[in-house]
Amino acid sequence: MNAKIKFPSKQVAIHEAKDYIMITVGMILYGIGWTVFLLPNDITTGGVPGIASIVYFATGLPVQYIYFPINFTLLLLAIRILGWKFSIKTVFAVFTLTFFLPLIQRMTQGLTLLHDQPFMACVIGASFCGIGIGITFSSNGSTGGTDIIAAIIHKYREITLGKVILICDLIIITSSYFVLKDWEKVVYGYVTLYICSFVLDQVVNSFRQSVQFIIISDKYEEIGKRINLYPHRGVTIINASGFYTGKEIKMLFILAKKRESGIIFHLIKEIDPNAFVSQSAVIGVYGKGFDHIKGK
Repeated sequence: MNAKIKFPSKQVAIHEAKDYIMITVGMILYGIGWTVFLLPNDITTGGVPGIASIVYFATGLPVQYIYFPINFTLLLLAIRILGWKFSIKTVFAVFTLTFFLPLIQRMTQGLTLLHDQPFMACVIGASFCGIGIGITFSSNGSTGGTDIIAAIIHKYREITLGKVILICDLIIITSSYFVLKDWEKVVYGYVTLYICSFVLDQVVNSFRQSVQFIIISDKYEEIGKRINLYPHRGVTIINASGFYTGKEIKMLFILAKKRESGIIFHLIKEIDPNAFVSQSAVIGVYGKGFDHIKGK
């Protein structure tokens, strides 16, 4: 009994550790895209840094006086609406990016990639940023700023994360023209935002893919208990009978995230290597533990 109680705690700890590792990887990728490809080529971006920059260009007010109050307000909203778990990982992501940015800049000092090809710099830099943000979101984290706004709206409305960020950042980038007076930078900013939002959606959707399991085994009860314990997925028992043998059998019906498939297969193999297992992809799963049903 004690072993069963300890089992999910260990697995949950491993899962949380993986989340923080993936957030770190995501922030490193974002930092590479931003500092190696976008900044050296004078390509503008959106978000809270974009707002702070516009105010600075217009008034001379130091950016930290705008950046901190906006992020502080958004973080309070995140704590209230999205919960502490999301907010803690957001703080971790912000500190991680802050830590790695100077390291990346020092390692790439003097390196000018695609200096005379701003469009390619847009494509590659935005792809790195989109992948980084997508990995961070899929690990229950956020880079702060407009990402928090996107996560809050996505929770209640049928609109993707990338589209919300795209709308917010389009407004920010367009507003920068009134200060910078340079449409070329604005256009490259549009290209960067579009590619980043598209890549973000692809990464998040790939992480959220769900699968359906149908398991036939004489040890169905033990398999069901283990799957219910961890990865903590609901298990439905279906009464059936073999057409040829006429034998009464029990089938397990399970819906899980695609990333949990390996865990489920490992449990089945450990308990009953001769079990009959059918796995199939599903278009969408809505309900507790999966996506929320959203209505327009």
